[in-house]
Amino acid sequence: MTTPHATSRRDAPWPGLSPAEAAARLAAEGYNELPAPDRRTPLRIVVEVVREPMFALLLAGGVVYLALGDLQEALMLLGFASLSVAITVVQESRSERVLDALRDLSSPRALVIRDGTPTRIPGREVARGDLVVLAEGDRVPADAILLSGQDLRVDESLLTGESVPVRKTAGALDTATPRPGGDDLPHVFSGTLVVGGRGVAAVQRTGPGTELGRIGHSLGAIAVEPTRLSVQTRMLVRVVALAGGGVSVAVVLLYGLVRGAWLDGLLGGIALSMALLPEEFPLVLAVFMVTGAWRISRARVLTRRAATIETLGAATVLCTDKTGTLTQNRMAVAELRAGDAALRPDPARVAAPTEPFRALVAAAVLASAAPPTDPMDAALHALEGQFADHADAARRGWTLARVYGLRPELPAIAQVWATADPTSRVVAAKGAPEAVAALCRLDAAATAAMGRAVDQMAAGGMRVLAAARAQCDGGDLPDTPRGFDFRFLGLIGFSDPLRPGVADAVRECQSAGIRVVMITGDYPATAQAIAAQAGIAAGDLVTGRALEKLSDDAVRARVRTAAVFARIMPEQKLRIVTALKASGEIVAMTGDGVNDAPSLKAAHIGVAMGGRGTDVAREAASIVLLDDDFGSLVRTVRLGRRIYDNLRKAFGYILAIHVPIAGLSLMPLVLGWPVILGPIHIAFIEMVIDPVCSIVFEAEPEEDDVMRRPPRDPAAPLFSKVLAGWGVLQGLLALLVVAGVFALGVQRGMPDDELRALVFASLVFINIGLILVNRTFSASLLSAFRGSSTVLWTVTGVAGALLALAVTWPPAEALFRFGPLHLDDLAVAAAGGLGVLIILELIKPALGRRAWR
Repeated sequence: MTTPHATSRRDAPWPGLSPAEAAARLAAEGYNELPAPDRRTPLRIVVEVVREPMFALLLAGGVVYLALGDLQEALMLLGFASLSVAITVVQESRSERVLDALRDLSSPRALVIRDGTPTRIPGREVARGDLVVLAEGDRVPADAILLSGQDLRVDESLLTGESVPVRKTAGALDTATPRPGGDDLPHVFSGTLVVGGRGVAAVQRTGPGTELGRIGHSLGAIAVEPTRLSVQTRMLVRVVALAGGGVSVAVVLLYGLVRGAWLDGLLGGIALSMALLPEEFPLVLAVFMVTGAWRISRARVLTRRAATIETLGAATVLCTDKTGTLTQNRMAVAELRAGDAALRPDPARVAAPTEPFRALVAAAVLASAAPPTDPMDAALHALEGQFADHADAARRGWTLARVYGLRPELPAIAQVWATADPTSRVVAAKGAPEAVAALCRLDAAATAAMGRAVDQMAAGGMRVLAAARAQCDGGDLPDTPRGFDFRFLGLIGFSDPLRPGVADAVRECQSAGIRVVMITGDYPATAQAIAAQAGIAAGDLVTGRALEKLSDDAVRARVRTAAVFARIMPEQKLRIVTALKASGEIVAMTGDGVNDAPSLKAAHIGVAMGGRGTDVAREAASIVLLDDDFGSLVRTVRLGRRIYDNLRKAFGYILAIHVPIAGLSLMPLVLGWPVILGPIHIAFIEMVIDPVCSIVFEAEPEEDDVMRRPPRDPAAPLFSKVLAGWGVLQGLLALLVVAGVFALGVQRGMPDDELRALVFASLVFINIGLILVNRTFSASLLSAFRGSSTVLWTVTGVAGALLALAVTWPPAEALFRFGPLHLDDLAVAAAGGLGVLIILELIKPALGRRAWR
């Protein structure tokens, strides 16, 4: 490869900007980088946490205990509050790094000409008007127009999604700038990769003004939507909190006016508010999401925003990119045609081809770069290496004598090889079929036959090249390859192979009621062929040009039926996703390139490829497939549905357990009985026992029909009326039992501390019974016990150990104001929990399963 210095001297006889001019433009227009995104500071997160109602209740309870002189309980409640803040700050501090990744990609080091001297500078210091020297392997630092070049080829797949590099030709400075994609254009774009040739380009746009900057701007303008489940959870908590707050205020007033104990009344009101406020809902939601993220990480899937896992269970449309997502993002020779014969190479076995195909491949390799950098050249070399007789001894020692590069008027390349015989040279050519046909001077009938063969191969999604060979003597070489007497050898079809397992994954998505839609920047014929291989119904195909002419309403109508979108630009991908969302669809979008980033961020679930994907796509997505396995996405959908199912079970349990807690807080006021539960007891139950119990529900296996039912209605409430009624019924039964235990203790004249211990123990046993009832609706109690996980028994053991500690350890007894718990008291408490379990199991088949379905 030519050195940068030699390249610049030969290709760029222009002086370029002076250092002073470059500095002035950088000062006026800014550096060649994207602006930094806004970030949430820890202080801002703390303010948001303090506004949560449970934090306010914990804080208020601590203050009241301080006023009463009870330092231990005050410190414990304030500790719970501080822990809540710390956990939330750590979780919320994971800010997005999308624009950071874009800045890294858009700011490589660049070789520019300043005052006629090649100078290597950081990409961020490239200014408008700079002359940039481009060579194989360089990352283009800014949008520029090519002033001179030789066989320059650029990979623009990160902007267009098209896996084949495009040719570049020199143009005038005033040439209008088109969109990326297409051969023989003079414009090169920031962030794209030079895969062959060399050239000099004048910078026209830097930083936010580049094509890459436009994508960054659209990313910054897109707000990440909260999941519908989190919105429903917040709304449910707020409604119950407002209702509970009103009741609690009434309790404080009545307690103060009737008994004259305003501080005790305030504690009672706070305890009732904590009992009525289902703050475990967002906590359990967070536990499910974090644990779910860990669970799918073992399947090589990274979750960047855990809350989107449950949204996968509601996904109705999966928009997938083609290149690098459905396909392997590498070119391979799919078919060879020599005369009327055709051959489809099998990569799984090595075989020597017949002579026409051997000659065809040999000529194409001789017309390719060595070592290959172009994907199609690499595919040709790989195919020749696969053939058993690939080591052609006759070519050893040949030297390259001349290269005839690609030209707009003749899109073919020819290479002249000097052989061991000084009087004979071999010329090989490959390129566009019509160009090679012209070099071979084919007659009209042969050209028409070749055209029909090309159309057939293109209909199969292939990129087609032709190859030819000629002999020449040792005299002077002609100025153009038209001076050789070429012999047409045949056609070579290239394709980007489908990833293994994609077709099976698509079928499973469809069986789960998820519509699969392909969105690609590639040509319609290629898109249709890949869609057919993947099992995507490609009947209604929409091109980018057709989409451009449609109104927003018309786009919303087309996206309801279209299965394949071809020749789509980045902002059109975003428009498609937006139209699907406006139509009420829950959209999952897969992709791996920079061009996918805006739509990945705008979709409800953005799924990036971790292996071949760009940093920008990974940062914009909420889920990353580390092994690029499309099947992993299906497993994640399955997990998302399982999470939602188990979340409903957990929420039903939480609703049920709050009824007896609230009843125990209210009964002393109504019946004149001693106060049993204070804020310290309720905080202990809700911040220790309930979160641990949520782990049981998260670990429950999926229901049998989890992937045989359609996606759930995303607008459906988290709690249906029947499910809420089932939860309240469980709670009322639990309250009836624990109230009976309470009444029994009062009738027996038990001391307040012993009565408190008895009622608290009964509540713990009932709690365990409700867990067993709600963990599954598809099996009987006996089968549920047989299939129970170690998590269930661990949680049961932990709950029992905590109860034993609370009623036997003197410091804990003093803190919770418990008296000794005798064996007969313990038997009563256990019997209460067992009774709740048996009764609910008897009525669950009739009512519980109806609530679930």
